[in-house]
This record gives sequence, structure tokens and C-alpha cells, in this order.
Amino acid sequence: MKSYDTLQEAIKALRTEGYQHDFNLEKDKIYCKHLNMYYRPKEFEIQETYRFEGMSNPDDNEVLYAIKTSVGDKGILVDAYGAYAESISPEMLEKLRFKPE
Repeated sequence: MKSYDTLQEAIKALRTEGYQHDFNLEKDKIYCKHLNMYYRPKEFEIQETYRFEGMSNPDDNEVLYAIKTSVGDKGILVDAYGAYAESISPEMLEKLRFKPE
């Protein structure tokens, strides 16, 4: 897996690799506004994940997920470290615990 210094650098690189869509996290699924599609945890895989820590504020920690859906749509999801852990389903929480193979 590659290493990036900034979130924007990683997003730019993933865009060139075909991760064109933006996903939003919901309680038990992710949503792509551009496609108007929802994907449950069993309908997508996390291909890569990158963590970024804010230099001036520890609350500015984010994680970037590179996602591929079961129908081949590729995109990204940006989330704060665990900020939504209590507001998402256990299945979604487990899915977001990316474990590289």
C-alpha cells in the first residue's frame, strides 16, 4: 500500500486509479449521491485505507477508504476516526475495521 502525506494527495491519487465516486456513511449502509445508490456492508469491499492525523488539532483525525462495490462502482469515503462509531450498525462498524489481506 502506498503512503501519502496529506488527505488531498491520497484522494487525488485514488481518483487517477478510478475511485471516482463519493460515498457517505449512514447507519447501516453507504450512499452515493451521484449514482443515487445505497450499498449495505455485504455489497462493498474496502480495497485500501489511509489514516491522517491533524497536525495542529488532534480532533482533525480522518480515515480515507477506497471502496469497490459488488457491481464494480469505485469511490472513496472520508470519515473521522471513530466519530460515528456509536451511530452506525455493528455490521457497518465491523466492515470499516479494514484488515489488509
